[in-house]
Amino acid sequence: MAAQRQKEGKKERKKTRRGLTEGNERKMFSGYGTRNPHELYYLQMQRVDEKMEREESGGNEGTRQRLKVCVATCNRADYSKLAPIMFGLKSQPDLFELEVVVLGSHLIDDYGNTYRMIEQDEFNISASLHTIVRGEDEAAMVESLGLALVKLPDVLLRLAPHVLIVHGDRFDSLAVATAAALMNVRILHVEGGEVSGTIDDSIRHAITKLAHYHAVCTHAAQMHLLAMCEDHDRILMAGCPSYDRLLNARHHDDHEDIIKAWLGDGVKESEYIVALQHPVTTDIKNSIKIYELMLDALITFKKKTLILFPNVDAGSKEMVRVMRKKGIEQHPCFRAVKHVPFTQFIQLVAHAGCMVGNSSCGVREAGAFGTPVVNLGTRQTGRETGENVLHVRDADTHNKIYHALELQFGKRYPCSKIYGDGNAVSRIMKFLQSIDLLEPVQKTFSFPPVREDSVSQDIDHILETQSALGIDLGGTNLRVGIVTMTGKIMRKYSQPNPKTYEERMELILSMCKQAMADAVPLNCRILGVGVSTGGRVNPQNGMVLDSTKLINEWSHIDLRSPVSQSLHLPVWVDNDGNCAALAERKFGHGKGVENFVTLITGTGIGGGIIHHGELIYGSTFCAAELGHIMVSLDGPECSCGSRGCVEAYASGLALQREAKRLHDEDLLVVEGMSLNNKEQVNASHLIQAARLGNTKAEGVLRTAAAAVGVAVVNILHTVNPSLVVLSGVLAQHYKNPVTHFISQRALSSAREVKVLTSDLDNPALLGAASMVLDYTTRRTY
Repeated sequence: MAAQRQKEGKKERKKTRRGLTEGNERKMFSGYGTRNPHELYYLQMQRVDEKMEREESGGNEGTRQRLKVCVATCNRADYSKLAPIMFGLKSQPDLFELEVVVLGSHLIDDYGNTYRMIEQDEFNISASLHTIVRGEDEAAMVESLGLALVKLPDVLLRLAPHVLIVHGDRFDSLAVATAAALMNVRILHVEGGEVSGTIDDSIRHAITKLAHYHAVCTHAAQMHLLAMCEDHDRILMAGCPSYDRLLNARHHDDHEDIIKAWLGDGVKESEYIVALQHPVTTDIKNSIKIYELMLDALITFKKKTLILFPNVDAGSKEMVRVMRKKGIEQHPCFRAVKHVPFTQFIQLVAHAGCMVGNSSCGVREAGAFGTPVVNLGTRQTGRETGENVLHVRDADTHNKIYHALELQFGKRYPCSKIYGDGNAVSRIMKFLQSIDLLEPVQKTFSFPPVREDSVSQDIDHILETQSALGIDLGGTNLRVGIVTMTGKIMRKYSQPNPKTYEERMELILSMCKQAMADAVPLNCRILGVGVSTGGRVNPQNGMVLDSTKLINEWSHIDLRSPVSQSLHLPVWVDNDGNCAALAERKFGHGKGVENFVTLITGTGIGGGIIHHGELIYGSTFCAAELGHIMVSLDGPECSCGSRGCVEAYASGLALQREAKRLHDEDLLVVEGMSLNNKEQVNASHLIQAARLGNTKAEGVLRTAAAAVGVAVVNILHTVNPSLVVLSGVLAQHYKNPVTHFISQRALSSAREVKVLTSDLDNPALLGAASMVLDYTTRRTY
């Protein structure tokens, strides 16, 4: 029976999760592009079930085949980044089969016929595609992209790669990624997520959306991809592959020979400039003007300069005309070249007195050597840079550029490792080995949660009541309930909470099994288990990190695993205060409210904060510990070990403490009130005494209400909710005093907040169930 239930449970979970997007697995819950921990747990289960299904169908039979990897390179710049990866693939022939496709400006004489350096590196070129339509204007770029799309399908059909690696942000790369995506070839995009300032941004991000896997260079780039709804599991923080060569390049002994070969005799280290300026396709006219001003400044500066021809983008033809009009190719201070082999180019950059222009090499590779850089215009706006880069974004005069050259030339800065630590290729090799070819090719996106106004129906919804088991682990009692989608508790069970871990777990499982058996005649299908417990909880992995003093042996407890393994159901776990807030969001006053706070006033005081429709957890899962807001610097001792917390004034235990004090001093019982010697004094006696006119008891309750009022005002001034829901047995006693306190003490901009008492009888139980119902009933048809 257990095996049958496990099979049915897995089948149901798979069915209800079909089509869900995948999420990030970080403990971060603030900022766009991250996911809440309950969603993360749910998506982890989805992956596990899919893997189990593949294994059961024989998907893992036989040995792993070699991964056929196709690297597409379009120009000299992207080859410098892809070559280290290609060497890594070539060095492991038992794991990888390398195919190389060459296209774009590699095959144009005016740009150096740079395909030859690929051959010199002893790579076999599987296909060479002439895809560039000459004209060097916007229309030519579009035609070139279209021509590449016409030619690529035949190549991809012939090579049939498992994975295609594409780099960066060139229009040629966009054509490659588009063709591969439409032909169901998995794509690894290298150096996505970065920000510059041109059409390159749009192309780079478009390739990101087509790509299945991502190897990024910086943490900022990784965060950009997460914000773009890419799956965290498919993003590798690798670093820049070219840095694997760069970080040791400066120490090569042949740099003097390289300088002499390209700049002539008599030119020494740090006495020359490297200039490389490309057109900005979204502002061609201005980029040509900046190019002309740069040449004027370099002519005036009178230092030996190695200047490279611009790339093939629209506007490059006009820039070459400007260069020739000024006689740069014949000028004694200049050496104009179409191409320099990468290994020699990085030596020239490493030992230059300065680099000037708008090439990404200036803001990326040059930093590895501490070479000073003058970055012109907006082409690299948004890129992360080291202190070696001086920006001249508004490069509208010759003098600005000249002055920047004066400031930078000959300096030496500390080496920067923003873009890599020299281990990118090894990481990428491991990442490629982890690709599961049996996973669906269709990529999914990790969209932020969107509130759904309707739930799709199928026959299971009609024939059975979709339900969850909710568990409320309180300091005194342990409750289990069968809860439906509408919040109706079909059946509830309650037992005293045992004092030891073993007894508590045994009771939880026996109560849940009894509830599952009772659910059958009630026609309830149990979709999962939600647990509400006191203490600090990591909801993503179902761990109770720290317990309250009311629950013994309950710290550092993996609560999810034993319950899930025994019941063969998914299990969600969260703090009881958060669960109360979730209950209000789904079933109570918080339904449809974007920003509200729930404050529970019971044995202790807790709560949850809903911001933009989602719980706030904080960096260590201790956000919304509302009971420990300090309302006095020198108040009574709190259970947390501090003093002056609102819980120490206004919780049930605090009122019980004051009731006992008054009773011991014979100041509690008044006329109309009876209390026998065997009866334990508690908070209800204090409230009864106050109602009968006991001024001492009234004073205690006024102080307690004022403490709650102070706490609520602090909450209003911190998170600015539109609604405060008071929950728990003491809520009705605090509502009016808190409302009055807000009107007197809160900022005028915060006084419009609504204060309501909860209508829910079992908020923690309902909130625990809501975690299950919110996720397992999502369906895509």
